[in-house]
Amino acid sequence: MLESYVTPILMSYVNRYIKNLKPSDLQLSLWGGDVVLSKLELKLDVLEQELKLPFTFLSGHIHELRIHVPWTKLGSEPVVITINTMECILKLKDGIQDDHESCGSNSTNRSTTENTKSSVKPRRIQQAAPTDPDLPPGYVQSLIRRVVNNVNIVINNLILKYVEDDIVLSVNITSAECYTVGELWDRAFMDISATDLVLRKVINFSDCTVCLDKRNASGKIEFYQDPLLYKCSFRTRLHFTYDNLNSKMPSVIKIHTLVESLKLSITDQQLPMFIRIMQLGIALYYGEIGNFKDGETEDPTCHSKDMLGNITGVEDETRIDMQYPAQYKGQELYSQQEDEQPQGWVSWAWSFVPAIVSYDDNEEDFLGNDPTSAMHQQKAQTLKDPIVSIGFYCTKATVTFKLTEMQAESSYYSPQKVKSKEVLCWEQEGTTVEALMMGEPFFDCQIGFVGCRAMCLKGIMGVKDFEENMNRSETEACFFICGENLSMKGLTYLTNSLFDYRSPENNGTRAEFILDAAHHKETYTEIAGMQRFGAFYMDYLYTMENISGKGSANQQDFSSGKSEDMGVVQEKSTKSLVIGPLDFRLDSSAVHRILKMIVCALEHEYEPYSGLKPDIKDENETTLNPEEVASLEEYIPTRHTSITLLKCTCTIFMAEFNLLDHLLPVIMGEKNSSNFMNTTNFQSLRPLPSIQILVDKINLEHSVPMYAEQLVHVVSNLTQPSDNLLHYCYAHCYLKIFGFQAGLTSLDCRGSYCLPVPIIPSFSTALYVKLLKLPTCWTKRSQIAITEGIFELPNLTIQATRAQTLLLQAIYQSWSHIGNVNSLSVNEALMNEVFQTIGVKSKNPLPTLEGSIQNVELKYCSTSLVKCASGTMGSIKICAKAPGDSGKEKLIPLLQGPSDTKDLHSSKWLNESRKPESLLAPDLIAFTVQVPQYMDYCRNSGAVLLCSVQGLAVNIDPVLYTWLIYQPQKRTSRHMQQQPVVAVPLVVPISRRKEDEVSVGSAPLAKQQSYQASEYASSPIKTKTITVDGIGDGD
Repeated sequence: MLESYVTPILMSYVNRYIKNLKPSDLQLSLWGGDVVLSKLELKLDVLEQELKLPFTFLSGHIHELRIHVPWTKLGSEPVVITINTMECILKLKDGIQDDHESCGSNSTNRSTTENTKSSVKPRRIQQAAPTDPDLPPGYVQSLIRRVVNNVNIVINNLILKYVEDDIVLSVNITSAECYTVGELWDRAFMDISATDLVLRKVINFSDCTVCLDKRNASGKIEFYQDPLLYKCSFRTRLHFTYDNLNSKMPSVIKIHTLVESLKLSITDQQLPMFIRIMQLGIALYYGEIGNFKDGETEDPTCHSKDMLGNITGVEDETRIDMQYPAQYKGQELYSQQEDEQPQGWVSWAWSFVPAIVSYDDNEEDFLGNDPTSAMHQQKAQTLKDPIVSIGFYCTKATVTFKLTEMQAESSYYSPQKVKSKEVLCWEQEGTTVEALMMGEPFFDCQIGFVGCRAMCLKGIMGVKDFEENMNRSETEACFFICGENLSMKGLTYLTNSLFDYRSPENNGTRAEFILDAAHHKETYTEIAGMQRFGAFYMDYLYTMENISGKGSANQQDFSSGKSEDMGVVQEKSTKSLVIGPLDFRLDSSAVHRILKMIVCALEHEYEPYSGLKPDIKDENETTLNPEEVASLEEYIPTRHTSITLLKCTCTIFMAEFNLLDHLLPVIMGEKNSSNFMNTTNFQSLRPLPSIQILVDKINLEHSVPMYAEQLVHVVSNLTQPSDNLLHYCYAHCYLKIFGFQAGLTSLDCRGSYCLPVPIIPSFSTALYVKLLKLPTCWTKRSQIAITEGIFELPNLTIQATRAQTLLLQAIYQSWSHIGNVNSLSVNEALMNEVFQTIGVKSKNPLPTLEGSIQNVELKYCSTSLVKCASGTMGSIKICAKAPGDSGKEKLIPLLQGPSDTKDLHSSKWLNESRKPESLLAPDLIAFTVQVPQYMDYCRNSGAVLLCSVQGLAVNIDPVLYTWLIYQPQKRTSRHMQQQPVVAVPLVVPISRRKEDEVSVGSAPLAKQQSYQASEYASSPIKTKTITVDGIGDGD
């Protein structure tokens, strides 16, 4: 009967993970249709062995397990498995101990596993002995498939705890249910068919609560913090696509989760623990802890031949078939690497995902398939890995940062209570996290969100700047804005997900995936990412390509330090991050909250995870032969990172209060933090002057060798390494800034900005730095550069009146002055002078100084013996814009170089016209300086200074004295009332105005100053000196 086939399958699931079960009692209960088991203990060793996590189960038990089997309606109603109260406690494995054990007893573990499997197999086959001639094998196989595909799993009160040091992380899910659904994602009894080779499932999680608490030395939690996440519900959709009815593994797996509202809360005591958990995830991914390793691990954990197979992706099919029985088509086929060699977090996750939907090994025993044919099927499946797509989508997420303080109780014996106060809030809309992988050779992760903002809440350090009775606007509270509004952007963050009604899966078609690196980069560009999201987009792509047919060329395997005869493996890792238009307002409230978070994060320092692994040093370094060196130069795997910021606006306000003396020393490590509380009342300062900085684009590129330690050990031992090999032994960093400009503005009581006054016109610059990896390996090569840097600045112009410099000085002093700055009110006359009223001429216009330097290039290099720097400056010009006759401006040169000062002593020099020289003229300043690293050992490398300065002309004009002696004077109250304020939105780039007219003094005085430099400052680089009133020279 059907019981003879179905019962052993269900029993094998239960018996595999639960201790001390009597199969006879369980079998009788199942035949009755229902079984109830209470107080069950989980087999922790089996869980650890199958999951292969870097965690150890301290305990695991199930309060009650119910299994309902509808024998009379097995083909139309699902089997329901209900778990009531399941609790597991985990901790991290000891890294060093596990690493040595995994390397030393790898083969022993495998043999033990094989013996266990072989001992279990005969028993299972004996249980499946009875057969029924009335039930054809095809019908049994189809029925079992329908039963397995429609099993409903319900878990009530799932509790998971993770403990490490003083951290206790607990996850409590009130209810989780997994069931099969139809095309419209409604509950249904479904099965795959020849016309619809698709299986859909839904997992609903209700009331998920995550707590993060600190325990004392005895392991007890003295007082509980606010939950990180409280009663959050989300749903997951699973979509499996098969190639045919006989496929045991889906060809495409999609697992997407949607959260409508995610509200996180982090206190100051939870912040360092939360960062610790994040570091754990990063360490797991890069294989820095535990006995795990994947193709991109930077540091090895053991040197074994099996490791090479994992890194290169070359599989020995014969070995696989001999080691694993033919019945293991599902989980064991794709998790065979788990039993063979250590691997990384991604490799583990990849091997485990197919097991969610694969048939269990014992099912094949009951069906009695031909082992020989199964082997061939297994070989065929190794050639094709299923495509796995995992996605997480969140409509709106909120992260609130709280400060806690102990609340005293009236009774001595009352427990301590913690009172928290919200001080900072981060809101994010339209969040997407997507991962796509096909085996280990291809992995891609994309992260993006539509918009975000950060806001100040309540008071900070005793300063009540945003209390409820302050009546301050939301615009003032918001200090960071990036991206767009979700209501305007739409549901682009759900594009092609299982929650998008336009996706191929929701329209009956098969989705197409881009699994080629070149095609991927062409499709998922920065522009495409910003069009979908708008605020932030990240694309991380890792590919590993095995190029065969290249003869006996060997690829150096840095992950193991050995070279084997196999195909050349090319690994690539690229990360691209783009941040959209953003506005960052740095006022006192925002700066103190940000620094307070940093201080809280530094209050508890944990040992780094990378320190848990042993340092591997191969004392017997072998020199590579010429063929191996040539193979090594063909391709060296690297990690490349690119970060781009678009349209950035940063506004630095004058400090309204300054308590940085209690925060900065803690961050710098000079003293411990203290709970300082200010007692001075807060009063907002309006108008509030500020410095506004705008940048069109910032691009940062970073490149580093993927296996730096192994590469440096090999190259440093070569007699004459090539320039190409030396290039890859460095970490390279390129920084490019385009369209940087700065000006002064002010914020009035209505929250509006006045029109910015330019200080620095737009300019661009670039910086290149390279750092040698592991400098200690190059001590014998003193000529190898440890650090190199190049800085280029085509031009830079600064223009300001004396009033503007005084206002800049006041803003600087407000931040450098320690204490409450509220008393340092800004002079009204100074504000009125800086921010001129549009259309109103000033009676006494101030002169403007303008300085410009062009073609600046600096170079720096350091070796183990010396430090060297050299640089050039093409020209320097300083002039003054002063009021002239009939309300016109005139340009007065004050300093210029290079200048031809050969005939300086003759009167002819004053009268002749000054025309630009050739652009090939020498630079104004060129210098080279070299100093030894250690002054005590400078016999072989002395200090050197070379400097060349061309002619320099200086004009001492009275306008300079006028500029220096300016003092702000108060205006009449009538005139002050007439000053209008122009409302400027927060994220609006300052429009560049046309340059001043070429003729001297042609610009009207009332005209708003431009962000562009004057015609004099932007004239050709090499010029002779213009006629001036007074002359000086430097040669």
